[in-house]
Amino acid sequence: MRMFADRYVGAVGLGCMGMSSAYTASERDDRESVALIREAVDLGVTFLDTSDVYGAGHNEQLVGRALDGVRDKVVLGSKVGLVVDPATGDMGRDGSPGHVREAVEASLRRLDTDVIDLYYLHRVDPEVPLAETWGVMAELVEEGKVGRLGLSEVTVAQAEEAHAVHPVAAIQSELSLWTRDPLGANGAGDVVGWCAANDAAFVPFSPLGRGFLTGTVTKTDFEHDDMRADMPRFQEGVLEQNLRIVDVVRTVAERHGATPAQVAIAWTLAQGEHVIPIPGTKKRRYLHENTVAAGVDLTDGDLAELDAVPPPVGARY
Repeated sequence: MRMFADRYVGAVGLGCMGMSSAYTASERDDRESVALIREAVDLGVTFLDTSDVYGAGHNEQLVGRALDGVRDKVVLGSKVGLVVDPATGDMGRDGSPGHVREAVEASLRRLDTDVIDLYYLHRVDPEVPLAETWGVMAELVEEGKVGRLGLSEVTVAQAEEAHAVHPVAAIQSELSLWTRDPLGANGAGDVVGWCAANDAAFVPFSPLGRGFLTGTVTKTDFEHDDMRADMPRFQEGVLEQNLRIVDVVRTVAERHGATPAQVAIAWTLAQGEHVIPIPGTKKRRYLHENTVAAGVDLTDGDLAELDAVPPPVGARY
C-alpha cells in the first residue's frame, strides 16, 4: 500500500489510456476493459488514471461504466489541458480558464461521478500563465468538483510556481529504467525529490517503457495505429541497441523468480515511498503480473545494477 494524501491506495495503480487509444486502438474491447478494471479493484488496485483526451472522451466513459457500484473504493484521476483538432487530428494545449471549466463538467458527466479525486493539468499551456490555469483549477476544489490537483510533465520550477497558488498533490511524468528525466537527468530538475519534499505523490506513467521493458518487444512491426511506430526508440536499428537494457532487467528478474515487467515496476517503486506507478494493460494476465510486482524486493545490489544500465538510444518522442 502507498499513501496518497490522507488515503491508502494499492502500491501499483492502473493506467487506462491504452484501452481507448495509442496502442492499436482498432483492437479495442470495451467489455473486456470494463471487466479488467473491475477485477483490478478486486485485486486492490485502487489508483486509476484516465484523461478527457484519451479516445476523445471514450476512456472516461469506459472508466465511469466500470466503476459503477465501486466508485468509493478508488482514487480516480483525470486530466485537462490537451485538446485534439477534430479536422487535423493534431494535438494542442488549452489551459484557458474557460476551457478548464467546460472540460471538468464534461469529464464529470462521462465519469458519472460527483467529484474527480485527482485532477491533473495534462500539460502546461505556454500561451496561458500557469498561475491563471492553476487558479481556476483551485476554484474547482473549492466548489467540490475536484478533490486535489496534480501536474503532468513539468519542471521543478513549474511545480514551485503552482504550489505557491494551491498545493500540488501529485506530479505524473514518464519514469522507467529507460526514461529517468524526473530524477534530475535533464533540465527539469529532480521532480521525484521535489514531490517527496512537498508531500506530493509522484506517479510514473509508462513504467514498463511502453512495453519495451517486458522483453516482449523485439521487432519494429507495429500496427499503423500504434503510437510506438513513430517513436525514435522503437525504430529499426535503434530498438536492437536498446535490447541491452532488457538483458540486465531479465538477469535481475531471473534471480528473483520474477518477470522483467515486475522488476521494472519494482524499480520505480524503489524510488520512494511516495511513488505510485500506473502501468497500463488491456490483458488481465498482465494485470495480475503487474499487481504483484510490489512484492519483488530488490536488493541494494540489484538496484545498483539496474541504475548502471546505460541510457537508451533515441529520444522519447
